[in-house]
Amino acid sequence: MSALLPRRPAEFCWLDLAASDAALARRFYAQAFGWTFHDRHANGGRFTLCRAGERDVASLYPLRQAQLELGVPSHWTPYLGVGSADISARQVVEAGGRVVVAPFDVRGTARIALVEDAVGALLGLWQALPGARSDAP
Repeated sequence: MSALLPRRPAEFCWLDLAASDAALARRFYAQAFGWTFHDRHANGGRFTLCRAGERDVASLYPLRQAQLELGVPSHWTPYLGVGSADISARQVVEAGGRVVVAPFDVRGTARIALVEDAVGALLGLWQALPGARSDAP
């Protein structure tokens, strides 16, 4: 996985799509935007890299059964590039938000976390790890 690394701190750099029907989402984005897809396994689950040409632009994964039962809709999660996911997660809490998923490493590429801002909007934090490649132009 390669993020579109931000040019400045706190720029958007990655997107995740959690889909109620991952196969339908794949067909839609292939037809609408010409994306191709490459399945990967990480952290005990499966996800799909979405590519525009040779460039990774997002990842796609199915909503878990428990999420479906709760009525969680398909949704995109944007990620902001940060210098430190751990420090940024603490700053989110200090500013009135909350940590939804504590920072963790993703396959030597990034350290990520999921947070909610002060009004409840979900946001990812993306800290590129040393040596991680980027497909950014």
